[in-house]
Amino acid sequence: MKNLALFLTFLLVPTVAVVVGERNAAGRMAEIGAAAADVPIASAADEGYCTPQLKAIVRRVATSCGLVEGGRGCKPADAKSVATMSGNDFNALFKPLAQRAHIIQFDVEQTGLDDGGQKEVEKVWTEKGGASFLFVVARASPDGDAEYNTQLSQQRAQAVMTHLQQRFPGDEDLSKVGLLWLGEDYAQLDTGFCAWQRSHGGTAECSAKDINRSAFVAWIDCAI
Repeated sequence: MKNLALFLTFLLVPTVAVVVGERNAAGRMAEIGAAAADVPIASAADEGYCTPQLKAIVRRVATSCGLVEGGRGCKPADAKSVATMSGNDFNALFKPLAQRAHIIQFDVEQTGLDDGGQKEVEKVWTEKGGASFLFVVARASPDGDAEYNTQLSQQRAQAVMTHLQQRFPGDEDLSKVGLLWLGEDYAQLDTGFCAWQRSHGGTAECSAKDINRSAFVAWIDCAI
């Protein structure tokens, strides 16, 4: 009998150990699950175009040009400081957004949105999905006085913002808009951008001057 009792004791010990181990493991998994639930999830996704360089630009613009603190806009000197790169390199960052961005064009010395421009801005707005930032980057062609062209580009960027505010009043996503106006000083577009979605599309002429009388508008979905 003693031998039988001893045998049963040795048989039960591993079983008890397994049960206890499973309960401990289950407890640890529950703790891990609870901890994971508390980890904040970024509101933005990282799309394929979200290179480290573009994310750095997004982060700097979000901080300096209005997206985070509710300010509005960066002028050319600010933009150069924000970008910390050449104009060509700055433009190259946005080329992967060719199917996502829209170019709102303006006539010579004009700063108001025409009918086509208004429709294009509204079209952009409806494509936001879950994106976190709307960039509005306005330019002017290199005609005339540089300071005047800076003012033109600022007014073009503001025209986009004003139309959004009037068309979508109270939309909380208006706080996600950041404005940059570059005048003629920085990051001029080449005619390759004429093939992008633009408000003066179709058969309309598109020279380097035409494409730079514009506001580049795009939703960007990068976790920063």
